[in-house]
Amino acid sequence: MAKLKLGNKVPDFSLPRTGGGTWSLKDSAGSKLVLYFYPRDMTSGCTRESQDFRDLVPAFRRARTAIVGISRDSLASHERFVAKESLPFALLADTEEKVCRMFDVIRQKSLYGRKYLGVERSTFLVDEAGRLQQEWRNVKVPGHAEAVLEAAQRQ
Repeated sequence: MAKLKLGNKVPDFSLPRTGGGTWSLKDSAGSKLVLYFYPRDMTSGCTRESQDFRDLVPAFRRARTAIVGISRDSLASHERFVAKESLPFALLADTEEKVCRMFDVIRQKSLYGRKYLGVERSTFLVDEAGRLQQEWRNVKVPGHAEAVLEAAQRQ
């Protein structure tokens, strides 16, 4: 599949979601959407990032912007994470990496000299028409959710 480019329409996709059922890109039609990809549930950086988005949900709603988190973790893991952190938005389980690969967030990483493929922390802002408007790659957590909010408010 071709890499997504800014300004292009994001192809529809569906993934299992917390709270039951599946979530599709078309579910957000007519509103802006933040898709944030993160490595793992309940790790320090991913918890902080999710908390930051959670705490800004009222401001994102005023900006007519929905938030969805995506990782390769199982739905059961996502459900525990949502409950523990009181996340008011869906987390999607991309256990087969289909959407992660669509957004080109699978990268070679290294931990203690061991190389492996993992999710590069990345965020994407999609407009009301389903077009990719902005992307943040290799995200550093502090201040990131606020920067995404500012971009959503400008759109």
